[in-house]
Amino acid sequence: MKTNRAAQSATSLPKAPREDADSRFAKYMVMMGIRIACFIAMAVVTPYGWYTFVFAAGAIFLPYLAVIVANVGQDAADTTAISPERAIEAPRPAPAAAAAAPDGPVVIRIAETPRLDAPRDDRP
Repeated sequence: MKTNRAAQSATSLPKAPREDADSRFAKYMVMMGIRIACFIAMAVVTPYGWYTFVFAAGAIFLPYLAVIVANVGQDAADTTAISPERAIEAPRPAPAAAAAAPDGPVVIRIAETPRLDAPRDDRP
């Protein structure tokens, strides 16, 4: 089993929907800013040459790509649950108690079982 020294969260939840929407909006706005720059460069840069067609292609096709990038949400990323037990390290024993230290990390597991007998009711 591979151990990870970096801090690990107890769950591996995806980003919050609001954060996901904000990041997609930022990507869309950056791409549309590049499109506007391509459109301006296409009209302003002279003499016209092969690069004018490159700017025109950017101005024409970037809106399509920006919408595609903006619509790809967090669902496209594969999120798998990561067991937090892998990141638990054994406590550092005191130098005097070094002989009694366990070989691996200490993991405490709690399992609940159903109650076998009915609770007593001593009320009158």
